[in-house]
Amino acid sequence: MSEQGLARLRGPLERAYAEDLATHGGMSLQAAQERSADQLRQLLPAGAATEGALLRLARVGDTEVGWIWVTLPGAAGTTDAKRAWIHNIEVHPAHRGRGYARRMIQLMEAELARLGVPEVGLNVFGTNTVAIGLYQSLGFEVTAQQMAKPIDPVG
Repeated sequence: MSEQGLARLRGPLERAYAEDLATHGGMSLQAAQERSADQLRQLLPAGAATEGALLRLARVGDTEVGWIWVTLPGAAGTTDAKRAWIHNIEVHPAHRGRGYARRMIQLMEAELARLGVPEVGLNVFGTNTVAIGLYQSLGFEVTAQQMAKPIDPVG
């Protein structure tokens, strides 16, 4: 992915992640926006040229259908010495439901295997049942889980 491609996708990614953090993470929208921006700066300090960041556009013919971002073990902002990490996978709305996310993950797994990376992980919000189903069908397993329950105020 070029720097121009990342610049085009970065803003929507930052906003969507902040909205997810605010909705599912119990943060104010302002705090979520700050955290989202901080994490992107930490994980992509040199943008598309960040060492250990694999940024791939998915195309069918001349049409861009989505993109995936994975960091290699030991890359900026990571702590796991053996696990690559899927930070984002997105299929553009007009192209969803056609198996492109599955194919992007499979191609990334093949690339990681060629690089000698033994494992890949990801986070998914518990309400994203479509993504959870996809990941489970690809062999991902739950390794950690967070739960929350709203409390009704008294009075």
